[in-house]
Amino acid sequence: MRNPTHAVNFAAPRGFAAAFKADCKETFFPDDPFHKLKHEKPSRKLKKTIQYFIPLFEWLPNYNLRLFRYDLLAGITITSLAIPQGISYAKLANIPPIYGLYSSFIPPFVYAIFGSSKHLAVGTVAACSLLLSETIGTKASPKDNPTLYLHLIFTSTFFTGIFQTALGFLRLGILVDFLSHSTITGFMGGTAIIICLQQLRGIFGVKHFTTHTDVVSVLQAVFRHRDEWRWQSAVVGVIFLAFLQFTRYVRQKRPKLFWVSAIAPMVVVVVGCLFAYFAHAEKHGINIVGDLKKGLNPPSIQYLNFDPQYLPVTVRAGLVTGLVAMAEGMAIGRSFAIMKNEQTDGNKEMVAFGFMNIIGSFTSCYLTTGPFSKTAVNFNAGCRTAMSNVVMGLCMMLTLLFLAPLFSYTPLVALSAIIMSAMLGLINYEEMIHLYKVDKFDFVICMAAFLGVSFISMDVGLMLSVGLALLRALLYVARPAACKLGKLPNSNLYRDTEQYPAGSTPVPGILVLQLGSPIYFANCTYIRERVLRYIQEEQGASDSKTDVIEHLLLDLSGVSSIDMTGIETFVELRRILISKGIKLVIVNPRIEVLEKMTLSKFTDDIGKESFYLSIEDAVQSCRFSLLPNKTTLEEFLNDVQTGV
Repeated sequence: MRNPTHAVNFAAPRGFAAAFKADCKETFFPDDPFHKLKHEKPSRKLKKTIQYFIPLFEWLPNYNLRLFRYDLLAGITITSLAIPQGISYAKLANIPPIYGLYSSFIPPFVYAIFGSSKHLAVGTVAACSLLLSETIGTKASPKDNPTLYLHLIFTSTFFTGIFQTALGFLRLGILVDFLSHSTITGFMGGTAIIICLQQLRGIFGVKHFTTHTDVVSVLQAVFRHRDEWRWQSAVVGVIFLAFLQFTRYVRQKRPKLFWVSAIAPMVVVVVGCLFAYFAHAEKHGINIVGDLKKGLNPPSIQYLNFDPQYLPVTVRAGLVTGLVAMAEGMAIGRSFAIMKNEQTDGNKEMVAFGFMNIIGSFTSCYLTTGPFSKTAVNFNAGCRTAMSNVVMGLCMMLTLLFLAPLFSYTPLVALSAIIMSAMLGLINYEEMIHLYKVDKFDFVICMAAFLGVSFISMDVGLMLSVGLALLRALLYVARPAACKLGKLPNSNLYRDTEQYPAGSTPVPGILVLQLGSPIYFANCTYIRERVLRYIQEEQGASDSKTDVIEHLLLDLSGVSSIDMTGIETFVELRRILISKGIKLVIVNPRIEVLEKMTLSKFTDDIGKESFYLSIEDAVQSCRFSLLPNKTTLEEFLNDVQTGV
C-alpha cells in the first residue's frame, strides 16, 4: 500500500457541549458579531456592545453638519412622498386617512435608533395595507363597525411587532429566507394587479364595491355598478395617472432628475386639492378625503383588543403581514446597501421593525416597514445616515400640527392614481421572463404566488408559493446530487465525467463517486440505490475482466452532516459491497461526519486505513492492490504516466 502524503485526522470527538455550542453559534450567530471584542478592555466591550444593539450610538458621535445637509434634503424629499402615500395606503387599508400620516411620524424616530440601514426610509406599504384589510375585514366590517375594525388593526400591528422582535432577538432571520426571490416577485406582482384593479373604484367614482380582493370579484363589482360611473372622475384620474407615469419615464431616461418623480405625488395632491376646492368637485361626482384633524398621534394602547373572539384573526394578520413586511424591508435595505458596498444586519432590522410596530400600535399607527419607492427616493436624494428618517418625522410632525386640514380636499381619484402609478412599477414581468428562461421550477413558484394572489387571495397565493418552494427544498434533500468523477489529463484533478465528458478519464477498476449534500434518513435509501446503480452501470458498460470494479471511493467533501440512519446505510452498503468483492474507501470526511463515524464505531469496522484526505491519495493507494491484475508492470507504469 502507498503511504499518503497527508493522513486524515482521527482526533477524539468533541464533547456534546462543545459541538452543541458550535452548532448554535453557526446557526444563530453566523456573522460572529462579538469576535472583535475578545481582547478589548471591559469598558470598551460595554461601549461596543451598546453600539451593536443600538446602532444610533455608532454613527451619531461622528455625525457632522456636512452629513446633515444631505440628510436634510433627503428627509424633506421623502416627506413629500410620505404624505400622499400615507393618505393613499390608509384608504387602501380602509382606515381614516389621518392614520396614514400618524404612521409616518413615530416609526421613523424608532428606526433611526435601532435600524442598521443608512438608506431605508420607513413608511406604510400597499401590499400589507391590503392584506390587513382583507384579513381583518372577515371579522369586522370597516363600514358597519369602523371603531372595532380600527382597534383590530392596532392589535394586529402589535402582534406584528411582537413577532418581528422575537425573531430578531432569537436570531431567527433564517425564517425570512423561506420567502424566496421567486415568491416575492410573484407575490408583489399579483398584489400590484389586484391593487390596481381595486383603484378602478376611485377612478370611476363607484360607491358600492366588493370586499373581496380577487381579480374576478373586483371586475364584476366594477362592471356591475356601471350606473355609478362618473366620467368627470375618470377624466381627472386619467390625467393624473398620465402625469405620474410621465414623471417616472423622465426619471428612467435621466436618473439625475429623480426628484421630478419623487415630488410628483405631492404635486398631484396639491393640484387635486386646489381643483376640488375651486371647482366644487363633490358636486360633480368627485369624492374627496374629508375631514383631517390637526394634532399629533393620540395614544391607542387602551384600544388593543385581546378578546378571544377576535384573537385568532388578529394574530394571523399580524404574523402574515409581519413576515411579508420583514421580507420586503430587509430585501430592500440589503439591495441598496450592496450598491454602496455596505452591509445590513437582518436580525437588527427585525428588532427595529418590531419596535416600530409595537410602539406604533401604542400611538395610533398601523403596520410600517421599508417601502421600495420611498427608500429609492431616499437613496437617490443622497441620504448619508438614518437621520433622514428623523428629518421626515419632524416634517410630518409639522404637517400634523399645522397643515393636515389642507389635505382634506384631496380627491379620492388623485389617491387612486398615485397608488396605481406606484403599483405598475411592481409588476416585474422582465424578471418573470428571466425566471422562465433560467429555471422553470422557479418560474412555477413565481406564478403560483402571482396567480394565487390575483385569483384566490393574498394569503392563499403566498402559502401556495412557499409550499412549492419548500417542496423543492425537500426534493433537494431527498434526492441529493451525486456524480461520477474522472481524472483530468496531466493533473491531479477529478471532475464530473458528465460535465467534462471529453477531458475526464475514469480509473480502471476504481469507481470514484462524489456526494454533495447532508446524509439524512430522508435520502439514505436513494443514496444507497444510486451508488449501487452506478456500480451496475459501470460493470455493465465494461466487457473487460480487468476493469471490474474492485474499489469504490466516496468523496464526502460536500457532506456537511450525517445522522444515524446515514451511518446504518453506510454499514449496509459496505456489507453489499463485500459480497460483490468491492472495497469501500472514504475520502475527506468533514469533522461532523467523521465524529459520528467514530462514535458509532464505523471507522473501526471499515478500518482507519480506508480513510484518505484526497482522491489522488486514495486512487494511488488502491492502484497497488490492482497491480496483480495488470498484464505487466510496464502497462501499469504507462497508465500512471498518461494520467489514467
